[in-house]
Amino acid sequence: MQRRSYAIGFVVVLLLAGVGWWTGSEDVASMPLLTKPDVGPFRVEVTTTGELQAKNSVQIQGPAAARRVGIYEIEIARLVDEGTEVDSGAFVAELDRTPLEEKTEEARLNLQKSRSKFEQAQLDTTLTLSEARDGIIDLRFDMEEAELNKEQSQYEAPSVQRRAEIEYERAVREYEKAQVNYKTKVRRAEATMREVQAELQEDRRQMNRLQELRDAFTIHAPRSGMVVYHRDWKGDKVTEGNSIRFHDPVVATLPDLSVMESVTFVNEVDVQKLKPGQPVTLGLDADPDRKLSGTVTNVANIGQQRPNSDAKVFEVIVEVAEPDTTLRPAMTTSNTILVAEREEVMHVPIETLHSQGDSLTYVFRRGDGSVIRQEVAVGLVNDNSAIVERGLGLEDEIFLSIPPDTSGIALRRLDMPPSDAPAALPQTSASADDAPTDLVGGR
Repeated sequence: MQRRSYAIGFVVVLLLAGVGWWTGSEDVASMPLLTKPDVGPFRVEVTTTGELQAKNSVQIQGPAAARRVGIYEIEIARLVDEGTEVDSGAFVAELDRTPLEEKTEEARLNLQKSRSKFEQAQLDTTLTLSEARDGIIDLRFDMEEAELNKEQSQYEAPSVQRRAEIEYERAVREYEKAQVNYKTKVRRAEATMREVQAELQEDRRQMNRLQELRDAFTIHAPRSGMVVYHRDWKGDKVTEGNSIRFHDPVVATLPDLSVMESVTFVNEVDVQKLKPGQPVTLGLDADPDRKLSGTVTNVANIGQQRPNSDAKVFEVIVEVAEPDTTLRPAMTTSNTILVAEREEVMHVPIETLHSQGDSLTYVFRRGDGSVIRQEVAVGLVNDNSAIVERGLGLEDEIFLSIPPDTSGIALRRLDMPPSDAPAALPQTSASADDAPTDLVGGR
């Protein structure tokens, strides 16, 4: 161990001495940091944190018919503990019946009113039509009497005869008019009765619906399974004291634990790299030593804004490949999504890359007693390094940071002949467009 320490120390001294010789300074802190391209496997990955959920589950919902009786929000009075294993038909939750009782009392009063209104309409209709029929009978008698007077007037003066005819014709018209009016009153009475009868029937149906709904306020499991609390649109769990609403009546779920998936959210920059079918390595916070495999099954097309966050994120679903009975919903996972992989490629630390404009990338390469600003063709890029396809060799030494003075350093393009000597360009200060920009730090 001691011999090894001496060897490491000797190597460090030699390296520092070499750097000091090249820079002509003994100040180690001011020495430039150099590196060489490396060759080996290269991976582009997106790492996120997710939460397990069952791919398939059965929802336990509150009474769907509550909306039909005008109840749009119901508070949960009792709810079994999350994680409880229940059998089919077992008790799960009890809903507060206060709004149901209020609606029932309101429906009872409405039913009483509609019954009274129906009975009143029946009495009014009977009385009205009875009076109309009596009026017709009286008019018929008047008409018959006028007819007799007409017959008797034939022995009278012409003026008397004419008066008798007029009285008879008037009696006939009044009788016929009364008959027409009676038919109209009958139709109006029938319409009134249909209206009050329909109102009465609706009130009866409302009362029946409320009575049937009473049992639905006690919720039972549709099948056996483990109860998992439902999450609302904000991601909060629905528990006792919370309310369910008509647009989201789910109280809890019974997940199928045979197939699990991890739900994660990816920022708008990384989501462009993802697509269904990409392999994923999953870790469990509850058991850091375990690793699971999975596959991206869905990438959302539309972003969303999560609670307490201003950034837009996209939901990504990762299906876990291995069935595991120990996996539980809401477990936290670390998801490493493999976007791309290369076996043997040359790559450099991303700190060595700088940009000029949108299409030009270069490095500062150490030449024969000089610094060369070398254009490079960059391929895949991950968080730490980037593949260099053209512009560098394995033995080239490149700067990990921008050299102290970059003014006047010529840019060696990819189509120029290889040489360590800088191109003969005017030694002028670099313009704002030529100023190097660090791809990582934006310097």
